[in-house]
Amino acid sequence: MFECEALLRGVDYECVRGSADTKISEVVNDSRKITRDCLFICIKGANFDGHSAAAQAVKNGAAALVVSEEPELPADAAVTVIRVADTRYAMAFISANYFGNPADSMKIIGVTGTKGKTTTTYLVKYILENAGHKVGLVGTIETLIGDKAIPASNTTPESFTLQKYFKEMKDAGCDAVVMEASSQGFKLHRTQGFTFDYGIFTNIEPDHIGPNEHADFEEYIDCKSMLFKQCRVGIVNRDDKHWERVTKGHTCKLETYGFDKEADIRASDLRLVSGAGFLGIDFRLSGLLNMDIQTDLPGKFSAYNALTAIAICRHFGVAQEDIKRALLSAKVKGRIEMVKVSDDFTLMIDYAHNAMALESLLTTLKEYKPNRLVCLFGCGGDRSRLRRYEMGEVSGRLADLTIITSDNPRSEEPQAIIDDIKTGMAKTDGKYVEICDRKEAIRYAIMHGQKGDIIVLAGKGHEDYQEIKGVKYPMDERVIIREILDGLSGKQKQ
Repeated sequence: MFECEALLRGVDYECVRGSADTKISEVVNDSRKITRDCLFICIKGANFDGHSAAAQAVKNGAAALVVSEEPELPADAAVTVIRVADTRYAMAFISANYFGNPADSMKIIGVTGTKGKTTTTYLVKYILENAGHKVGLVGTIETLIGDKAIPASNTTPESFTLQKYFKEMKDAGCDAVVMEASSQGFKLHRTQGFTFDYGIFTNIEPDHIGPNEHADFEEYIDCKSMLFKQCRVGIVNRDDKHWERVTKGHTCKLETYGFDKEADIRASDLRLVSGAGFLGIDFRLSGLLNMDIQTDLPGKFSAYNALTAIAICRHFGVAQEDIKRALLSAKVKGRIEMVKVSDDFTLMIDYAHNAMALESLLTTLKEYKPNRLVCLFGCGGDRSRLRRYEMGEVSGRLADLTIITSDNPRSEEPQAIIDDIKTGMAKTDGKYVEICDRKEAIRYAIMHGQKGDIIVLAGKGHEDYQEIKGVKYPMDERVIIREILDGLSGKQKQ
């Protein structure tokens, strides 16, 4: 049992009913999971206000309520009521106390930015684990705790879930956690209740602006900047034009990285490298570290991801040779992931699923001067049609050949989505074919690959399913490629 008062450590509150030393069995933030003697936190969500369930929670045995407004309760209800300014903010501290403040026992690394968060977190995990650390990961794709992988529903989980993960990571022997820290995570106080040891800023562009996200770009920046008031050491991309705005009012020690000559860790002499079925880069590192870096990840943005990972791992005392070796072999599922198909052309899988990401990817790949740049993609159903027009226009302008196909049509007809993409394509003189069945589209791309081509399968990335009419069907592009190659190999043997 817990004392309510102990769970509220770090929270400004007023006990308006009952006693703050009430004994608590567990903490609950879901009205459907009320248990006897629990503390129920009334959270205002987008679709449901937990305050409306306060009376039922008391009827079901809750011993205490945490509220931000007066709940409607029977006059004789035997319950402790704790009032706070913001129940989400309070929940972060209550959750940390409930799980024993596990973050205090590990080094916590938070990575924020519009692009590069996912790749950076996996690179950091890979480098640190190769140097002997045990690292937990929380991100857009999944949460990793030892051999356990938990699919993600939010980039940054609710504070209660996040603290639960921290506790499991600590119990599993992790000495470090690397996590994606989203702007929504900061806005909704999911990252309160602990201090990041290292806070990293990759870059920022207008994104996540709209209903239920951010009102405007200024609010988006303000949320990102919260990281540098919640960390001990801030590590920022000095090349981003907004870096000073993002770090304004910071309370942490600040370090910078980038190609800028004033950066603490500087990259220079960037060179694109390519070979049979792969693309990569190498560059010179100077400043706080001096060495040559090579990685089989293409483009300047990969240099930034590598720089970010290096700047973090430096603080863990990882040897330079270990960093170099890890970066040379590191792979991130679904992020410019090379899949060896042929010595004649290069094929990769990438999660680029909006116009901004697709333009960045295709622009980077054109720098390798391929014979042809081939882009295979579709767009998700039940999403903005504008995205379809924009992606069609981007691919039509930058790719030599676009293969338009299906990608999570959900409740819509795949052909209707394809037609929308073609509307965007029509604004360009780009060549395209349409093949609705994604597996057949991939087969077409492989069968028609020419020497020197770069072929991108865009949009699915790490996803291993296709969502159609409310059902998720297994569909992993790596499996599809292997089946196609096995089929070709079988024919050749005949």
